[in-house]
Amino acid sequence: MLRHYYISDDLDDLEAVELELEGKGISTPQIHVLSEDDAEVEKHHLHAIEAVLKQDVVHSTEIGAVVGVIGAVLVLGVTYIIEWHTTAAGWIPFGFLAVVILGFCTWEGGLIGIQIPNHQFRRFQKLLKQGKHIIFVDVDPEQETVLSEVVDKHPGLKLAGTGNATPSWVVHGQAKFIKVMKTLP
Repeated sequence: MLRHYYISDDLDDLEAVELELEGKGISTPQIHVLSEDDAEVEKHHLHAIEAVLKQDVVHSTEIGAVVGVIGAVLVLGVTYIIEWHTTAAGWIPFGFLAVVILGFCTWEGGLIGIQIPNHQFRRFQKLLKQGKHIIFVDVDPEQETVLSEVVDKHPGLKLAGTGNATPSWVVHGQAKFIKVMKTLP
């Protein structure tokens, strides 16, 4: 899947775009609107981004985990090289220290991520502060023409680039989940 970003200042137009895309087979989990004005996005029944995903929590937590793994491996490696594991204490305190380092770095990465915008959306921060809205659509290669047809009908949309999309198995899984939930009483 490929993600297409478009800039608009008209939520009514974005609502029409979303309805047209859904009418032509692009599922709701493939369409997202990023805006500073969450209340207006909600009034227009647009598929907004969850607040936690506007921040860089997930990405920063992953980076923290990588740093933690490196730290844990260093602790265990130094323990092995210096042969501290041959003492009466054995591996237990060093294994525990490695786990603590991994957990702390992962946790700290998440805390840092709460404070900064999502790395995928940083380039739009200036536009969002100006009151613009970003709609992005994750499409399979066979859906590219449908997206082009709909976007061509809306001259207020300005292409802002492309990027990596959510994996297709996640998007299609979300669509199936929504379909199942609608059929339940």
